[in-house]
Amino acid sequence: MSDLTKDTIPVVVIGGGPAGLTAAYELQKLSDKHVPQVYESSDMVGGISRTETHNGYRFDIGGHRFFTKVQEVEDMWHEVMGTDFITVQRLSRIFYRDKFYDYPLRIFNALGNIGPYETYKIIGSFVKWKLRPRPQEDTFEDWVVNRFGGRLYMHFFHSYTKKVWGIPPSEIRADWAAQRIKNLSLPKAVWNAISGANDTASLIEEFQYPRLGPGMMWEKTRDLIREKGGSVETHSEVTQVNRDGNRVTSIDVRHWNEDGEKWTERVEGEEFINSMAVRDLIHAFDPPPPPEVIEAADRLRYRDFLIVTLILDHADPFPDNWIYIHSPKVKVGRIQNFRAWSAEMLPDQNTSSIGMEYFCQKGDGLWSSSDQELKELASTELEKLNLADADTVVDYSVIRQPKAYPVYDGEYKEALDTVSDWLKTLENFQTVGRNGLHRYNNQDHSMLSAMYAARNIMGEDNDVWNVNVERSYHEEFEAKPEKKRAANAQLKKKGAVLE
Repeated sequence: MSDLTKDTIPVVVIGGGPAGLTAAYELQKLSDKHVPQVYESSDMVGGISRTETHNGYRFDIGGHRFFTKVQEVEDMWHEVMGTDFITVQRLSRIFYRDKFYDYPLRIFNALGNIGPYETYKIIGSFVKWKLRPRPQEDTFEDWVVNRFGGRLYMHFFHSYTKKVWGIPPSEIRADWAAQRIKNLSLPKAVWNAISGANDTASLIEEFQYPRLGPGMMWEKTRDLIREKGGSVETHSEVTQVNRDGNRVTSIDVRHWNEDGEKWTERVEGEEFINSMAVRDLIHAFDPPPPPEVIEAADRLRYRDFLIVTLILDHADPFPDNWIYIHSPKVKVGRIQNFRAWSAEMLPDQNTSSIGMEYFCQKGDGLWSSSDQELKELASTELEKLNLADADTVVDYSVIRQPKAYPVYDGEYKEALDTVSDWLKTLENFQTVGRNGLHRYNNQDHSMLSAMYAARNIMGEDNDVWNVNVERSYHEEFEAKPEKKRAANAQLKKKGAVLE
């Protein structure tokens, strides 16, 4: 823990992922008096954006592109990473019906794979749904069908979405589609394919990437926080959040070391920022929130994830950064090629490192399989997809990631509104990030919510719950001059000014 004096203001940060570390980093930029104390339950920082290692091989928990139109997020990336960023050309494809489809769409590739008859049927279906669209877009299925037609939806959205989420697309809220594949339709996709134009954020053609993986970003951020007098502690699980009425007073932290020794510490603070899963957070409060808030939190669901990284005894079996696997013949949902992200992720350039990603639920058959069983499954499926022979696998590693994705089912919005309404009544407590807000955010969006929380501590008035994802990808969004001047006036009194 940091050495705190009577002149410093302790700020407790729960969670050492991108949101928690960004909040601490931003706070130190704005104030010399506010001292962040970050507590992370795992043995690594970075959360789902960490970089794991195995026998010298480095790999992500999924792929993490560094691309944003949020200038302050871009600035932080470069402040932290310096020259350790590389520019990566994006190459990704869809594997469907034993064929590879370029993604983003390439018109001749798509037509050649689909064939003229099916192309005609897709166009007919699109026209039909444009003339008579579904009047309400309540679900993912409604949203996609209205923009792409029923035929294309069944080909490219239904099976993969069900594989990712484990529930039919008709049970997923339209909010998720609007957030993740917004600003895209069939005419735009075709026009992009013909013209080469592309203004859809999820389909960018190149991105930046830390040369040793995304965990490098968060390990450097951790070090900078410590250098400036803050603390970042791992093996430190927050088990209780103590409050007195509408003010949080302290947290209880369970620590442990490599020898298995455990002890609990009560940590007091003036301000608190949370990034742990909001369902777990609600159960951590003492005294607890009202029963209806606890009941609502228990209705929030998550999708879990595991990755089996296979080390092959030969060069890359495909050039893509990643491939989406729509085929129902296999359980794997997406496949990463880590050298295509950065060659420095591999210690031996005569081998390849392939991440087989599976979407699952904690406790189901996949999650509960042994590491050896998962290695056999992944190796077999890699061969079944004609990507590499199973007997070329010479090493492997399995990582299980609980609560990887908040689920946007039919109940989530009402439940989340109930939870957030109560959390907003707390005077000195804010929650940020993907799981802290129960929003399927990209990394930059999570970071932005954390920056806003830090600025709120310094006198701004940002609603972190309404950091609209559209803001993250529209350059025309900028703080209104008068609001920015007012914020600066407040910050100037505290010795900090926004650029």
